[in-house]
Amino acid sequence: MDNEYLDKDNLDAQEALEAARNKKPTERARQKVEKKPSAFVQILNGDFLTKEFMLSNLPFIFFVMFLLLLTVSKGYYGKKLSDDVTKTQLELNELTSDHFEAKTRLEEETQRVKLVDELAPRGLKETVNPTKVIRIKKKE
Repeated sequence: MDNEYLDKDNLDAQEALEAARNKKPTERARQKVEKKPSAFVQILNGDFLTKEFMLSNLPFIFFVMFLLLLTVSKGYYGKKLSDDVTKTQLELNELTSDHFEAKTRLEEETQRVKLVDELAPRGLKETVNPTKVIRIKKKE
């Protein structure tokens, strides 16, 4: 059998196949197996609820909860400010109407005709002569 034809390409392929079967898995192959899926896939699978994932992302979860708390508190604060503005506007309108009412009453009570009638029993009368203005010229 020394003169038998051997195909070198085929022989090299068979040797490589046997070497691959006998070879132990390398570190690179193990790394591919241990690769974690992306965050989107973890959410779809439900893996994000596992203890390991929760513990590794605990600071981020607390940060998100803090931001949600701030958002809710900002909404309540804005609502409170809006209510305070409405309440203050109503008080201002009430005080303005009280001012105009008091001013109108004062004008009615201090009319010239009413004053003359009320002061007549005391002996005060309205003057018939117009008032005169006396002006003094200063010497410079």
